Amino acid sequence: MSVLIQNIQNSWGWVERNTDPRIKDLWLMGSIWPITFIVIIYLYFVLKIGPELMRYRNPFNIDRIVLVYNAVQVFLSFYVVKEIFKVLWLQDEYRFFCVEVTKTDDDLAKKQIFLVWMALMIKLLDLLDTIFFVLRKKQNQVTFLHVYHHAMVVTLGWVCCNFFPGGQVAFFGTVNGMVHVVMYSYYFLTLLNPEYKKAWWKKYLTLLQLIQFVVTGIHALISLFEPNCDFPRIILMVAIPQDIFMFILFWDFYKKSYINTNKNKQA
Repeated sequence: MSVLIQNIQNSWGWVERNTDPRIKDLWLMGSIWPITFIVIIYLYFVLKIGPELMRYRNPFNIDRIVLVYNAVQVFLSFYVVKEIFKVLWLQDEYRFFCVEVTKTDDDLAKKQIFLVWMALMIKLLDLLDTIFFVLRKKQNQVTFLHVYHHAMVVTLGWVCCNFFPGGQVAFFGTVNGMVHVVMYSYYFLTLLNPEYKKAWWKKYLTLLQLIQFVVTGIHALISLFEPNCDFPRIILMVAIPQDIFMFILFWDFYKKSYINTNKNKQA
């Protein structure tokens, strides 16, 4: 037991020593414990406590809350994408396949770091998706794909934000943010008019997510073999298999929801 405690203390110390000093004062940064507790509580609620609490209760009517939530998601995602374009993509020194994390502490670097942190906060906000499913008794939508995606993005997002706030991380944040704008705009519309749930173009939203994983995966793969790139290779080596795994899960969902369904209708 003493060895375990010592290892935990050593790990805690390592995180604190290696946290980017420019971000350590922002909320949830600098220590691994707050984000760990959030993810554990999230998993415990959506998989255990929540379903038990709702077992004998009627679904909560929270459509107005979810409507506002979707609008906030669209606004925040659009803002982050717009600002990242201004402070990173449109800069003269920007290199598409190698964006290194800046070491400076000037206003531009601070803005980039803040936007990466904001992107992480949006990922935390995403966890409400699952909580809303539970409260509305839509437990069938609390799938492995859904829960794994949300929990893993928050976890990996925190690691990137805490140790490498910027650079290549911002590329994923930009692509994911653009997808977010489209997805939550659709969710917003379905609450205003449920007929949009049957829209012929609905399947293309899942295809958009699949394209996201292809783009970010290929980008990370090319960056991995960029000889003069100082961005940490370990992050790219984690991101690539993660993109592949998420592509497989989303493709399986797409196939079951649209391809197999169409075949059954034609049979």
